Amino acid sequence: MIVAFVVNNKDTDASDKTTFDRIDPVTGDVSSTAAAAKATDAQAVAKAAGAAFPAWSTTDPGQRRALLNRAADIMDAKSADFITTMIAESGATGPWAGFNVMLAAGVIREAAAMTTQIGGEVIPSNKPGTLAMGVATPKGVCLGIAPWNAPVILGTRAVAMPLACGNTVVVVP
Repeated sequence: MIVAFVVNNKDTDASDKTTFDRIDPVTGDVSSTAAAAKATDAQAVAKAAGAAFPAWSTTDPGQRRALLNRAADIMDAKSADFITTMIAESGATGPWAGFNVMLAAGVIREAAAMTTQIGGEVIPSNKPGTLAMGVATPKGVCLGIAPWNAPVILGTRAVAMPLACGNTVVVVP
């Protein structure tokens, strides 16, 4: 099975169809085969994330919360798959992989809870009788990079809060 990258909710192969094997560091066996993205593929992914930003940034906090909570539920439901894959791809122990998945689902729920807590601040003004206000707004496309040693939790942490704040995200696992 080739693990593709996902663009616009679709599995996408590398533009030149090249792949690379992920090797299980314990057994030496191929744990998975993945699309080998090139610079043009990365640009296409970033462009797709930019195109998705206007719609996602205007999604109301309740909708973002519901979607993030659903993502956490899916992660919980598929925890055995996440654990198995993390063990095979990184050489992690079962308890470490399980902790990663459990903590990652919690991070998503925490981000979901924050969707209605994003605010602004009152800024002192030099003009008597007036005030200035700073309002937090989505900024655009964020890039997250998940290191090999805790890929589930660190990958999740890289995307959960930016999504909760109305940004789109490109994550490189």
